[in-house]
Amino acid sequence: MEDWSNEFVKSIEATVIEVEKFFIDATEEFNHIMDDLTQFSEEIAEEVQNKLIPDLDQFLNDIFEPILDIYLDLELDGIEEEETFDPFVTYVHPSATQNPACRGCNHYHGKIYGGNLLVCGMHPLGVEGDSCPDWESDHD
Repeated sequence: MEDWSNEFVKSIEATVIEVEKFFIDATEEFNHIMDDLTQFSEEIAEEVQNKLIPDLDQFLNDIFEPILDIYLDLELDGIEEEETFDPFVTYVHPSATQNPACRGCNHYHGKIYGGNLLVCGMHPLGVEGDSCPDWESDHD
């Protein structure tokens, strides 16, 4: 009976050794696959960076430079000499229907940022009605 239990323990030890060897071999193979995959992805990234990005950059420049040149060459009505032109910020003039209290006011800002009109520093959203307590003439 003792031989049987010794053989059983040896069999379990052999199984443990084989399972451990299997996991070591599988880990080594997995590491090898990951190294190959990393090298392949680095080669692709380098290829994209060296070939695709410059071509894409040139393509976008070829498309947008003429559009921007035309846009910048347009006559800009209503922009006073002291105002600077920013193609990404839109200026809105006060009118009889939109911010009428701001017409002729020195404090009027009237630029749209992120879809929101900034009327002035004291009244960012404007005032209701036809008069403003902080109105000052824009002509000295």
